[in-house]
Amino acid sequence: QVQLVESGGGLVQAGGSLRLSCTTSERTSRPMAMGWFRQATGKEREFVAAISWRGATTYYADSVKGRFAISRTNADNTMYLQMNNLQPEDTAVYYCAAASEILRLRERLVDRWGQGTQVTVSS
Repeated sequence: QVQLVESGGGLVQAGGSLRLSCTTSERTSRPMAMGWFRQATGKEREFVAAISWRGATTYYADSVKGRFAISRTNADNTMYLQMNNLQPEDTAVYYCAAASEILRLRERLVDRWGQGTQVTVSS
Protein backbone atom coordinates (compact mmCIF):
# COMPACT_ATOMS: atom_id res chain seq x y z
CA GLN A 1 0.00 0.00 0.00
CA VAL A 2 1.11 3.58 -0.62
CA GLN A 3 2.52 5.25 2.49
CA LEU A 4 2.00 8.97 3.16
CA VAL A 5 3.95 11.11 5.63
CA GLU A 6 3.06 14.75 6.35
CA SER A 7 5.31 17.47 7.73
CA GLY A 8 5.44 21.26 8.04
CA GLY A 9 2.69 21.95 10.54
CA GLY A 10 3.18 24.34 13.42
CA LEU A 11 2.04 27.50 15.16
CA VAL A 12 1.62 30.72 13.20
CA GLN A 13 -0.03 34.09 13.77
CA ALA A 14 -3.04 35.16 11.74
CA GLY A 15 -1.94 36.43 8.36
CA GLY A 16 1.12 34.23 8.33
CA SER A 17 2.07 31.34 6.09
CA LEU A 18 3.01 27.69 6.33
CA ARG A 19 3.94 25.07 3.77
CA LEU A 20 2.92 21.48 4.35
CA SER A 21 4.70 18.60 2.65
CA CYS A 22 3.61 15.05 2.02
CA THR A 23 5.99 12.37 0.83
CA THR A 24 4.57 9.23 -0.71
CA SER A 25 5.73 5.82 -1.82
CA GLU A 26 3.49 6.15 -4.89
CA ARG A 27 4.84 4.29 -7.93
CA THR A 28 4.81 5.92 -11.35
CA SER A 29 3.31 2.75 -12.77
CA ARG A 30 0.23 3.30 -10.63
CA PRO A 31 -0.43 7.04 -10.68
CA MET A 32 -2.47 8.52 -7.84
CA ALA A 33 -4.22 11.79 -7.28
CA MET A 34 -3.27 13.50 -4.04
CA GLY A 35 -4.98 15.91 -1.72
CA TRP A 36 -5.33 17.49 1.68
CA PHE A 37 -8.09 17.26 4.26
CA ARG A 38 -8.36 18.88 7.67
CA GLN A 39 -10.25 18.22 10.85
CA ALA A 40 -10.78 20.84 13.53
CA THR A 41 -11.84 20.06 17.07
CA GLY A 42 -15.55 19.31 17.18
CA LYS A 43 -15.93 19.29 13.39
CA GLU A 44 -16.02 16.66 10.67
CA ARG A 45 -13.03 16.08 8.47
CA GLU A 46 -13.33 18.33 5.43
CA PHE A 47 -11.81 18.53 1.98
CA VAL A 48 -9.18 21.23 1.44
CA ALA A 49 -7.49 20.71 -1.92
CA ALA A 50 -6.60 18.06 -4.48
CA ILE A 51 -4.24 17.67 -7.42
CA SER A 52 -4.15 15.21 -10.31
CA TRP A 53 -1.22 12.91 -11.07
CA ARG A 54 0.37 15.30 -13.58
CA GLY A 55 -0.68 18.41 -11.69
CA ALA A 56 -2.79 19.76 -14.53
CA THR A 57 -6.01 19.74 -12.53
CA THR A 58 -6.56 21.14 -9.05
CA TYR A 59 -9.57 21.64 -6.80
CA TYR A 60 -9.94 23.82 -3.73
CA ALA A 61 -12.53 24.20 -1.06
CA ASP A 62 -14.24 27.57 -1.23
CA SER A 63 -12.92 28.43 2.21
CA VAL A 64 -9.27 28.30 1.07
CA LYS A 65 -9.49 29.26 -2.60
CA GLY A 66 -7.16 32.16 -3.33
CA ARG A 67 -5.15 31.60 -0.14
CA PHE A 68 -3.87 28.03 -0.48
CA ALA A 69 -1.97 26.47 -3.37
CA ILE A 70 -1.44 22.76 -3.93
CA SER A 71 1.43 21.41 -6.01
CA ARG A 72 3.49 18.26 -6.45
CA THR A 73 6.89 17.17 -7.70
CA ASN A 74 6.62 13.58 -8.84
CA ALA A 75 10.38 13.22 -9.28
CA ASP A 76 10.73 12.99 -5.49
CA ASN A 77 7.16 11.87 -4.75
CA THR A 78 6.30 14.99 -2.79
CA MET A 79 3.11 17.05 -2.59
CA TYR A 80 2.88 20.51 -1.05
CA LEU A 81 0.22 22.78 0.35
CA GLN A 82 1.29 26.42 0.51
CA MET A 83 -1.00 28.19 2.98
CA ASN A 84 -1.04 31.99 2.97
CA ASN A 85 -3.02 34.51 4.98
CA LEU A 86 -3.83 31.88 7.56
CA GLN A 87 -6.75 32.55 9.88
CA PRO A 88 -7.76 31.03 13.22
CA GLU A 89 -10.51 29.14 11.40
CA ASP A 90 -7.77 27.23 9.56
CA THR A 91 -6.62 25.62 12.80
CA ALA A 92 -6.92 21.86 12.40
CA VAL A 93 -5.05 18.63 11.93
CA TYR A 94 -4.17 18.42 8.25
CA TYR A 95 -4.10 15.02 6.58
CA CYS A 96 -2.46 13.99 3.35
CA ALA A 97 -4.57 11.66 1.21
CA ALA A 98 -4.31 9.63 -1.97
CA ALA A 99 -6.84 8.14 -4.37
CA SER A 100 -6.91 6.64 -7.84
CA GLU A 101 -8.71 9.67 -9.30
CA ILE A 102 -8.98 13.30 -8.26
CA LEU A 103 -12.77 13.13 -8.31
CA ARG A 104 -12.64 10.39 -5.69
CA LEU A 105 -10.85 12.81 -3.38
CA ARG A 106 -13.51 15.44 -3.97
CA GLU A 107 -16.05 12.83 -2.87
CA ARG A 108 -13.94 11.91 0.20
CA LEU A 109 -13.30 8.44 -1.24
CA VAL A 110 -9.77 8.27 0.14
CA ASP A 111 -7.69 5.15 -0.42
CA ARG A 112 -4.85 6.03 1.96
CA TRP A 113 -4.42 8.57 4.76
CA GLY A 114 -1.32 10.10 6.25
CA GLN A 115 -0.91 10.41 10.01
CA GLY A 116 -1.75 14.13 10.14
CA THR A 117 0.12 17.29 11.10
CA GLN A 118 -1.18 20.00 13.44
CA VAL A 119 -1.65 23.56 12.17
CA THR A 120 -2.52 26.18 14.79
CA VAL A 121 -3.26 29.80 13.88
CA SER A 122 -3.39 32.35 16.69
CA SER A 123 -5.36 35.60 16.62
